[in-house]
Amino acid sequence: MKEPLRYGLILGLICFLAAGLLSLVNFITTPKIMAQEALELENSLKEVIPGGILFEPLRSNNETAYYKVLDKNKLLIGVIFKTSARGYSGVIDTLAGMTIEGKIIAIKVLNQNETPGLGSRITEPDFTGQFKGKFDSDLKNIQAITGATISSKAVIDSVKNKASEIMELLKNAK
Repeated sequence: MKEPLRYGLILGLICFLAAGLLSLVNFITTPKIMAQEALELENSLKEVIPGGILFEPLRSNNETAYYKVLDKNKLLIGVIFKTSARGYSGVIDTLAGMTIEGKIIAIKVLNQNETPGLGSRITEPDFTGQFKGKFDSDLKNIQAITGATISSKAVIDSVKNKASEIMELLKNAK
C-alpha cells in the first residue's frame, strides 16, 4: 500500500513542478508575444495603405470595427478593416485597405490554413492584386483560383460584405 502512495506523490510533485514551469514560461513570454503581434499588425496596416501614418481604431461592441487611416497632415485617406471567413480547411483572416470613396487599395491575407499549393495561393499577388482599384460592387468580377474556388470565394465574399458594411458606417458617420 505504501508503494502506490509514494508513486502517486512523486507523480503529483512532477505534475506540480511542470505546471509551475509552464506558468512561468507563459508569464515571461506573453508580453513579448503581444508586442510582436502588435508590430506585425502595424506593418500589415502600413502595407495595405502605404501612405498611412496614423491608424486610429474605431471600436464597436468591444471589437475594432475598422481603422481610420490618416496621412502626415492628419487628413483621413482611408480605412482598413479585418474580415474573417470560413474557407475550405479553416478560417481565413484578411486585412483590406479602402479609400473613403469605397475603392479597395489592397488586401492582405493574414492567416489561413488552406491546402498547400491550392488554397494557399490566395496569399499570392496574382490573386490579391485583383482587388486593387475595385469597389465592393465590382468584386464579383474577381477571378477565383482554379482548384481553390471555396478559398477564393471566402476571401472575395468576406471582403465584399465587410466593405459594404464599412461604407454604411462611414455614410452614417457623416
